[in-house]
Formats: sequence, C-alpha cells, structure tokens
Amino acid sequence: MFKDSFKYYKSKNPPPDLDKVLDFDNIEKISSRAIDAQASSNSYGLKSVQTWNVYELVEHPGNFLNYECETIGQRYWTVRCLQDYSKKPNKTNLDAFNLVPDDKQWWDVCQNNNNKLLINKLRWVTLGYHHDWDTKIYTEENKGEFPKDLGSLSKYITQVLGFLNFNAEAAIVNYYHMDSTLSGHTDYSEQNLEAPLVSFSFGQTAVFLLGGKTKEEEPTAMFLRSGDIVVMSKESRLCYHGVPKILQIDSRFWDCFEQNDLVNKEFKEIVNICKEEALWKPFGDYLSHSRININVRQVLRRGQKRLCNESEEKT
Repeated sequence: MFKDSFKYYKSKNPPPDLDKVLDFDNIEKISSRAIDAQASSNSYGLKSVQTWNVYELVEHPGNFLNYECETIGQRYWTVRCLQDYSKKPNKTNLDAFNLVPDDKQWWDVCQNNNNKLLINKLRWVTLGYHHDWDTKIYTEENKGEFPKDLGSLSKYITQVLGFLNFNAEAAIVNYYHMDSTLSGHTDYSEQNLEAPLVSFSFGQTAVFLLGGKTKEEEPTAMFLRSGDIVVMSKESRLCYHGVPKILQIDSRFWDCFEQNDLVNKEFKEIVNICKEEALWKPFGDYLSHSRININVRQVLRRGQKRLCNESEEKT
C-alpha cells in the first residue's frame, strides 16, 4: 500500500489528485492536543506558544505544528542551512566529489560565480553525530559540534509538547528541488528510539506520506508547508514515511515580513541578512524553487555520555 501511494503521488503524467491530501487547515480528521501555554518565549523566530496549532493524527501518534515559524524565523533558519550548516567540518554529499575547493565554502562559490549547477547539487548535510548512509550506525569517532541555536530551538519545542528530557545531538538537513523525492523508510539508527524526532520545513510545499510499521499499511498523505514543524514520537518514529512530490506554490510565506526582535541576537550578522532585502534575495530565490528540511534527533539514551564501540561493548 505504501509503495502504491508513493507511486501515485510521484506521478507526473497523469498528475495525482490532491483532494485527499490532509491539509492542517481542515481539522476534520485530526484531534488537537493541549500544550503548555505558560512556556516562556524563545528567540528563534517561532510564533507565540499561545497561538500554536498543535494536532495529533488519530491513526499515527505524533505531533504536527501548523505554520508555527514566523517569517523572520523561516528566513533565519534558511540562512543557517544554506550559508552556515553547509560549511566544513559538517559533512555533505558534495565531499566525495571535490566540487568545492578546500579553502572555499559552497554557498560563497555558488554566489560568486552564479553557479546554478553547483547550487542544485547539494542534497544533504549532517550535523553533530554524523549519519553514516552505508552502515546506518552512529559512532563517537564520527561526530562534530551540534549547532547551539538549533539545539535550543528543538529542546524548546519538545519541552512545550511535554518531552522534558530531549537533547538534540544529530541532524540531517535535506535540500529538495522540484524533481526531488525521498523514498519510504523508517528511522531506527538512534539508540534512543523513545526520544522524538523534530522536523522543520522551509520553502516549497511537500506531499508527506506517513504510514505504518510495514509497507502493507496505507499511508496518510499530508501537506507540509514552509514554517510547519513535525514531531514524530512514540510509534510514529518507526513508521514508514517519505516524500513523493514537491509542489510549486504561489504564496511565498517567507516574504510576508514584519520587523521584530524574536531571532537570536547572538547571530547579529544573520539577523541583518534576514532584515535587509538585498542581502536576503539570494536565499529567497533559492526557496522559490527548493525545499529545505531539517530533522533533529537524540542519539544517546538518558544519562549516557558517549557511544560505545564494539570492543567496549564486548568487555
């Protein structure tokens, strides 16, 4: 059932009928979840907690926050993903091809040479504990520093939703273009599968499929728009999910800009980029034909300080 749904929504000719795709503006099939409205405000571009729209699918336990990143927040995280998180020593899919000189940064090279071919070649970046795409195993030796701001944002959201002990220790940033897809898969690499997975969307709209623990179960299709946040918790962590289609949208959610001071003041240069339209333009242009997804995970179990290698486990 999952493969059939994926193939259906991926189709270009004929295009899929999107009438059955769940839209979070329509709450008929979903139940709202209470949140801690007393949580203190944060400085990373989220809307006030009192205005959050938090839903939980009856068929698939997990939390879905509808459009909770303000414009300034969408801009902030877009700049971080394109300009900063793509820098070494973070790992990217480009590393194996030596497309960027060692003394240069990918985003700078793309802008200086107007290199549209190179800008579309970046597909993923890993942060913190680096995901090994071959072994699917994290190791203590394959680890970088996790971004403080992204860690604080993720911890804030999970605390509001009642996950009090979450620590952000690994992340994959996916860069989608209009022909991109993400095949159905489950997330099982982390030792702590009780901890939630936090996913942020920016840019073009995705059709996201969330199924069951086997591919025989029919998935629910839903729209994920710029500013939406998904928190996959409980059973949904091990459910098959994927992205069969990216949709071109007319509304540029990141352009409805109002000056405010919600964004982390420790990153003044980034805040300046967000507020100055001329500086922001190349980032907005990127979002006009792409989607960025950040998914944040906890690797270690509660109280665990580091990962053990195989020899340590045997002793």
